[in-house]
Amino acid sequence: MYLSNVKLWNFRQFGNDSAPLDLKTPHLNLIFKNGMNVLIGENDSGKTAIIDAIRIVLKTQDYDWYRITKEDFYNESKRFRIELRFDDLSDDEAKNFVEWLSFESQEGVTEKRFYLRIIYDVERDDTRVFSSDVCAGSDDNGRPLNAEARDLLRVTYLKPLRDAATELAPGRYSRLSSILFASDLFNKGKNQTELDSHLSEFNTFIENFFSDDQKQGYKIKDILDKYLKKFISSDSESKFSFASTDLKNTLSKLELELKEKINPGLGSLNRLYMATELLNLKRGNWNGLKLGLIEELEAHLHPQAQMKVIEQLCDSCQDEKIQFILTTHSPNLASKLKLKDLILCTQKQCFPLGEEYTKLNANGYIFLEKFLDVTKANLFFAKGLFFVEGWAEQIFLPAFVNLLKEKGVITQNLTESGVSIVNVGSVAFLEYSKIFQRKDESEINIPIAIITDSDVAAYKKEKKDDKEEIVKRDDSEISSDLNDVLPRKESKYNYQSHIKAFLAKDWTFEYALYRSNVFSHTFIEKVKIIHSKTDFSNFELSLAEKLLSQSLKKTEIAYLMSNYLNDKSKTASITKSQLESDDSILYLIDAIKFVCK
Repeated sequence: MYLSNVKLWNFRQFGNDSAPLDLKTPHLNLIFKNGMNVLIGENDSGKTAIIDAIRIVLKTQDYDWYRITKEDFYNESKRFRIELRFDDLSDDEAKNFVEWLSFESQEGVTEKRFYLRIIYDVERDDTRVFSSDVCAGSDDNGRPLNAEARDLLRVTYLKPLRDAATELAPGRYSRLSSILFASDLFNKGKNQTELDSHLSEFNTFIENFFSDDQKQGYKIKDILDKYLKKFISSDSESKFSFASTDLKNTLSKLELELKEKINPGLGSLNRLYMATELLNLKRGNWNGLKLGLIEELEAHLHPQAQMKVIEQLCDSCQDEKIQFILTTHSPNLASKLKLKDLILCTQKQCFPLGEEYTKLNANGYIFLEKFLDVTKANLFFAKGLFFVEGWAEQIFLPAFVNLLKEKGVITQNLTESGVSIVNVGSVAFLEYSKIFQRKDESEINIPIAIITDSDVAAYKKEKKDDKEEIVKRDDSEISSDLNDVLPRKESKYNYQSHIKAFLAKDWTFEYALYRSNVFSHTFIEKVKIIHSKTDFSNFELSLAEKLLSQSLKKTEIAYLMSNYLNDKSKTASITKSQLESDDSILYLIDAIKFVCK
């Protein structure tokens, strides 16, 4: 079985206390798949709330106790509700929950499908939270689950800030002893092993050790016995033995460490601890839930270690039918995982990115899994996005945004706005933007600006007398092409209110800078520096020739332009009104205003 659905009402940030709680309309309705599920997104987007909702209801294998407080209720609401649904129960699993199972019809199938629905409904008043049972059933209230059934639903949970050294240390409440005690080897003490006989032998050895008359030095037992005969009675006698041969007590004295590794670091210890906890999910005799919750998987792990861990976890999902629900802020992990494994969390909403949810087709998933690298994977953690088609725009934009803020055109730069620039490296804007387009037409409220060229050339090549020449196109011809191209590209890329195309009307980004009233002089200067061997007696014609032949060194020019924008002494004379009235670069300013809200 696996956790297939989580519904939340008025829990943490998922809620609405201005209206009565409506069981037909949860404030979060999130679908999970069997296997790997990774919650990604910016801070405070609800990832931890989802993990906590699951572990609060199901409890954890380490028997950690959680106390419900006022902070678990949305705003000033007086009631929250959590519903969990489990599907694909095997017969061995289902028999443990017979009296709580629900049934539903399957399309085209006579036999009904059964599932388990868990309900946790909690209320409070102004002073205290009222205790509530975890229930299950098909009606809105369900019936309380008994302790045995609840134990079968406990999850393996790894905290975001894991103290591996403490967790693995020996002691009365040793986590290692609990995991080992529940393993197949001991089956909660029901299996007799060779360890039991050795413990008995050891106790005999202890008794003989202190009773052996041949021992040199003080005969400790004889001395004790003499005192006891005087203190109690003549037949009193002492006996030395190991403190307890109880298996659990013995296991609590075990220590686990990395062999032949002196003073291992946090990263190594963290991986040892994770491996130990995951033993819970490998029990062959277990007919309960095999669900692992891991917060911030990347904690203490360098990028290569992150890759190794996530690869093994994915293999466990595939080979051993284990379900994982993880959270991460790591672009490294996001780039390694399949897109279908990701769930984007943003502004109190969650969006699974599987093929059944997005408008991205199968070929699009193949494309993105090939090209969605670490640098591009930061798109999953941003509050807004720029999609650009080359390095030149990616290099120029951050400095340009800073200039716009300095001049009062916008109030926040990229960092302050939480905005990322993604260089798609081509014109594959649709593949990337369709990640954010839903088949159910729900809207992901992340503004995305697609910055691209109109590609309506101002010049063209013509043959005259068997010689190729570059000639300027008529304004009417250019205008006609723009009237055709701009609406078509905007229609192609625009989607709902959050994805919008911003097009350079002046042929390309570089040609727009050349045509700019604000930047033309500087642009010409930088081009001449980079292309120092080119004859620029007719600059516009030479620039057109390089654009048509694709020989313009756009990246190098963008670096020089960026350095110029970052030098406040050189841009001091530029004004807000000059920038906002510059038609050639207005498309960039509009895109920045759209995203950097």
